[in-house]
Amino acid sequence: MSEEIQFDPAMFKHLEDRAKGTFWDFLGCKLHSLESNKVVISLEIKPHHLNPIGIVHGGVSTTMLDNAMGISALLTRPGEKMVTSNLNVHFVAPLKLGTIYATAEVIHQSRKSLTVSGSVTDEQGQLGTYGTGSFRVI
Repeated sequence: MSEEIQFDPAMFKHLEDRAKGTFWDFLGCKLHSLESNKVVISLEIKPHHLNPIGIVHGGVSTTMLDNAMGISALLTRPGEKMVTSNLNVHFVAPLKLGTIYATAEVIHQSRKSLTVSGSVTDEQGQLGTYGTGSFRVI
């Protein structure tokens, strides 16, 4: 998309405040940055984020993608409410303990729908999960 998300410290704080006490907060997600059409969130992986074989549970990666993509959609259309209507996730490599980052950006929008792409990487920038999502304006 050609439009850039304008970084607004008040919006950053507002998003963090709204997330307190939610599933986002329970997982330990943090809003890392908002820059030129990209939203980046981070999560320090703890043992409870892992599955029984010692890698990040797919539900954690999926939640990270959904959160980052949802924030990107919300920032693109401030003041509108929307929900995830479709989420496609591809697990391409295992993620382990450390910090992981979900990056997302809106790639298309219409009057009632936004399409967003995103990825989850480890601290070295290695891709672990990739996905796309559709968000419906309600």
